Amino acid sequence: MHGAFSGAWIWGPLMDHLQAAGHEVAPFDLPGLGDDKTPASEVTLDRCVARLCEVLAAGSEPAIVVGNSMGGVIATQAAARCPELVAALVYATAFLPKDGQSLLDLTKLPEGAGDQVQANITIEGDPPVATMPAAASRQALYGSCLDEVAAWAIARQRPQPIGPFVTAVSIPTRALDGINRYFVVCTRDQAIPLPLQRRMIAENVCDDVVELDTDHTPNLSMTEKLAGALNQFAAHSSTNGKKARASMQRVNG
Repeated sequence: MHGAFSGAWIWGPLMDHLQAAGHEVAPFDLPGLGDDKTPASEVTLDRCVARLCEVLAAGSEPAIVVGNSMGGVIATQAAARCPELVAALVYATAFLPKDGQSLLDLTKLPEGAGDQVQANITIEGDPPVATMPAAASRQALYGSCLDEVAAWAIARQRPQPIGPFVTAVSIPTRALDGINRYFVVCTRDQAIPLPLQRRMIAENVCDDVVELDTDHTPNLSMTEKLAGALNQFAAHSSTNGKKARASMQRVNG
């Protein structure tokens, strides 16, 4: 799943690598982002989770759900709501909340200091939406990307309704038992600082962790190595009795 400001389009380069490796990939837009026309007033965490569960239900078997940034919150809540549809969760430098935490809560932790998204977004309108200036996006989201790749992505960004930022997840006790979780650490991430990534991993059970020396958008900046990490996680999940079909949204932000 893609993150804030983004859309399914952001997974395009990575899809080619995964499909070449034999995976079925199902990208989709979250409500109000990409090509989706849901009004900002109707974009909530619950609606984003419902969209993901709908996509998963259309598959033939449980899926490996890959989320970047905000997509990690949505993936976590969806796994608690429709666990029978989720084989594994992959947090590709994504927010990994515990029960009762929101994305905004995580950014306010001491380890989140220096987050260049929260430092640069402008929130305005009714209902409120967040926007990221192009220069700030270049630094916070695409710092390791080639100039032409960053420009391509920035041109496609949309304002982000803030509902999914401020709503806490609700995870019943043992709801995620049996679902493998994996994390891709991005050491140059300016949106989820490295200390915050490490804290989230320490506070949650992760079956495997891979580190990439890149920015907040490894699907664009280090595509081949991210694909390799996902193949590694799929193989690990498969050996633990899971199915290795990849279901992804574009998540950025």
